[in-house]
Amino acid sequence: MFESIRKHSKFVMILLFLLIIPSFIFVGVNQNYFTESSATVAQVDGHDIKQSDWDNAHRAESDRLRAENPGIDAKLLDSPQARYATLEKMVRDQVLAAAVQKLHLSASDAQLVRTLQEIPAIAALKKPDGTLDAQAYRALVGAQGLTPEGFEANLRRDLSMSQVLGGVTGTAFATDAQVRQAVDALYQRREIQVARFDASAYAAKVQPSEADLKTYYDAHTSQFQQPEQASVEYVLLDLASVQAGIALNEEDVRTYYKENAQRLAGPEERRASHILINAAKDAPAADQEKAKAKAEQLLAELRSNPKRFAELAKANSQDGGSAASGGDLGFFGRGAMVKPFEDAVFGMKVGDISDVVHSDFGYHIITLTDIKAPKAPSFEQMRPKLEAELRQQQAQRKFAEMAEAFSNAVYEQSDSLQPVAEKFKLTVRKAEHVTRVPQAGATGPLASQRFLEALFSSDSLNSKRNTDAVELAPNQLAAGRVVEYAAARTLPMQEVSDRLRASYVAQKSAELAKADGEAKLNAWKEKPDTAQLPAAKIVGRTQPEGLPRDVVDAALRAPVAQLPSWTGVDLGAQGYAVLKVSRIVERPADDAQALAQQKQEFTQWSSMAETVAYYELLKKQLKVQIKVARP
Repeated sequence: MFESIRKHSKFVMILLFLLIIPSFIFVGVNQNYFTESSATVAQVDGHDIKQSDWDNAHRAESDRLRAENPGIDAKLLDSPQARYATLEKMVRDQVLAAAVQKLHLSASDAQLVRTLQEIPAIAALKKPDGTLDAQAYRALVGAQGLTPEGFEANLRRDLSMSQVLGGVTGTAFATDAQVRQAVDALYQRREIQVARFDASAYAAKVQPSEADLKTYYDAHTSQFQQPEQASVEYVLLDLASVQAGIALNEEDVRTYYKENAQRLAGPEERRASHILINAAKDAPAADQEKAKAKAEQLLAELRSNPKRFAELAKANSQDGGSAASGGDLGFFGRGAMVKPFEDAVFGMKVGDISDVVHSDFGYHIITLTDIKAPKAPSFEQMRPKLEAELRQQQAQRKFAEMAEAFSNAVYEQSDSLQPVAEKFKLTVRKAEHVTRVPQAGATGPLASQRFLEALFSSDSLNSKRNTDAVELAPNQLAAGRVVEYAAARTLPMQEVSDRLRASYVAQKSAELAKADGEAKLNAWKEKPDTAQLPAAKIVGRTQPEGLPRDVVDAALRAPVAQLPSWTGVDLGAQGYAVLKVSRIVERPADDAQALAQQKQEFTQWSSMAETVAYYELLKKQLKVQIKVARP
């Protein structure tokens, strides 16, 4: 049989080709033929979200956030919480897309056009006749890697998806009775009396033995942990250190003064007058033409008799602020006027009359009446500022040249920072008790999480080699090395004797205060007349009267079906409190404005709650499963 196949191998290959290829056409090529299938991390309506999909989506989301926030810490973007947020967003998008299909929702052409017109970048592309500049529109969406058709398809899809939850969000409402009930409960006040049993008052009663302290120490060793620490050395290359090594050449300073004298003197100002014929940018074309014709008529009169400018401005200018003074606008610098007007004024000579200039306000005729160019200060007056600017510029350039050399040096001579310090004229700084996270009050490199991570990396700790150069901020590099390292350890009982005793006394004092408070609470409930309570206070959430939040919350939670009402509050290390609630105090009536604001806020929160509840219902209906644990 095999001999027959060998003889007719060409025929067999053709036959196999004809049998196998159609199977790929009708069944499809399974990715598993070529790559191992990716794990499923979530399911929505029977559709899988794969690990690879999640990785790609998070990479794209991180790139977007980095582009919008260049200074963001990259570790924040790759944290478990950030990755999980990306997965939740993918699930939400698929839930909304599935709901769009099942509910047969779609965005109309009118909705699409209206939304496009509301996008400022697109609205700015309108021509004077009101039509859209198609070429500019194509270039705008092309910058996002899309065609106009693709951009509009995405927008239409987003509009359809927004209808899923928008139907709930946009229809939420609250009645006055609902708002009143909720707000009254929130701002209700109560008259209470509070007896405090402070833990500190019981400290003298606690006299621990050595055995007590040993038992407490053994049960609470986590309280006496010393975190890992290191003694380190580091060098910092920044603009300040580069500037310190720059010696300025006198000739360079004088040349810099000559090149920048006008800038240092301050901006030039110009004085102009104008005649304005109003024409709003969204006015009909006919009105625009009429205003332009009027301006051109006035310009023709001025060309024949320029001395009539003030006269014609008073009679015809529609700028109410300057017409009465013959169109005079006073002195102004660049940036004070709209661009077409400014460009015209700063391109004229004194006495010139411009052509008709069109701006968003209408049509202008301008005459330049004066130029004020401030006198440049002397070289000696400006020397400190000139030297500072020049030193800064040279430091910027030199830093860029030194950065690579610095990075190479700390790597190539990795057993010491001294050669680097000598080469770049830096100071080797030392620090003790450095921890893996920035300590309170830390400055410079020791306040940088990125630098500390480099110091406490396994390579740095094990080999005691220099870290790579770490960029702390723009124009700021640091490198360090660990000189001595102490791993995290539980401190011996003898080293923490004072802290151990204080912790034990604090715990036992709080326990005694609580026991005494609970005993008094039970006794006063039985015999209210024996209660020893201070004067009553009226408290509420916005009126705590100096009481701890736990006490105020307990007072407002206490049952009021039968008054007075008694309750106790465990204040933890602070002790215990016994409360007597005597009566409910109605809150003062709010004015109409406050009531309206309260109703608006309540409606917003109610709308949010309903929207979240509806989204959770959709997830249940679509059998959403997220197979990754929430961090």
